[in-house]
Amino acid sequence: MATDLQESAKLEQLSHLNPDEIEVAAGREREQLEGWVPELATEAEVREALEKAFDYRGDITITRKDGSKIEGYLFDRRSGFSLTDSFIRIIPTNERTKVNVAYADVAAIAFSGRDTAAGKTFEAWVAKYWAKKAAGEQNIQIEPEKLD
Repeated sequence: MATDLQESAKLEQLSHLNPDEIEVAAGREREQLEGWVPELATEAEVREALEKAFDYRGDITITRKDGSKIEGYLFDRRSGFSLTDSFIRIIPTNERTKVNVAYADVAAIAFSGRDTAAGKTFEAWVAKYWAKKAAGEQNIQIEPEKLD
């Protein structure tokens, strides 16, 4: 993933161009995070890992400093000045009660769930369409895959 400095340089490089003249606007590249367990040695690493967890499209497992674990979908985060006044909000697996966890209480993060959108890009959809068309199929309709 690009650092903030690299991302700023990319945006600066594209800022003088006419948006109609460029094919692709600057954006974030998707990382393969499924199964990743980041190191959380510094405050910056905690914040970066939780930002990636917020962007992740699967479940994560948070281990708190007291040893308890929460597995679920991270749907919101509130970043404050310190780790104690910054919070994440998780919907635990098989529950509907939302849980708040302070960044300061996070001992470990594991990207434990399947990334439900992995490989489901528009390009993959178009490739399926053209493969069906090349095979001679008629009335081609590619339906979106059902989420688990």
